[in-house]
Amino acid sequence: MGSKNKLKRFKENETFGNVVQPSREQVIADSLNLKGNWKKNFFKNDNPLVLELGCGKGEYSVNLAKSFSDKNFLGIDIKGARFWRGAKTALEEGYSNVGFLRTQIELIDHIFAENEVDEIWITFPDPQIKYKRTKHRLTNPEFLQKYKKILKPSGVVHLKTDSEFMHGYTLGLLQGMGQNIEYAHHDVYGNSYSPSAVTNIQTFYEKQYLEIGKKITYIRFGFR
Repeated sequence: MGSKNKLKRFKENETFGNVVQPSREQVIADSLNLKGNWKKNFFKNDNPLVLELGCGKGEYSVNLAKSFSDKNFLGIDIKGARFWRGAKTALEEGYSNVGFLRTQIELIDHIFAENEVDEIWITFPDPQIKYKRTKHRLTNPEFLQKYKKILKPSGVVHLKTDSEFMHGYTLGLLQGMGQNIEYAHHDVYGNSYSPSAVTNIQTFYEKQYLEIGKKITYIRFGFR
């Protein structure tokens, strides 16, 4: 994507009512007035709040919103030029139960209050295989603690990935921590019991993975 195109998308994001772009300073100072009030002040309802972390182009968030009109979805990514597509599609198609937040995922405990979130989706994250990159892996112990803090006690996390490494790493970590693994499978399309939200919605890249026979894994877990 050219720099002119990126700038155009950044400008357009600023006009979208379904996009929030706080500064890092504002977030760290805990001065974001939406913290603890996302349902009431942003979505204008009291429906469950669901986050998608690293939402990319936003297609999964938008399709979840289409499938579950009784829930609020918020796609989070630092790359606003990417989720511009999802934000624009949601506005064009009239979906008011999906929005987008431009921020770094490690700041989510500054953006959401304790027990404010009902569900978290992590879809096709970078597995950060190299040891030095472990701190950026979205299911490392530090991130898991952040998720536990902002999730309701009954809240769940969904991890959908094409990386057997990420799947195995996360599963082993959760088992070692004694967390509540509700469902896990290393090939969701080869298993007739897979949840519909996992198999009915596919990203652009996921379709490409499936075409070359790559297996898609899934874990749903909560915290004790």
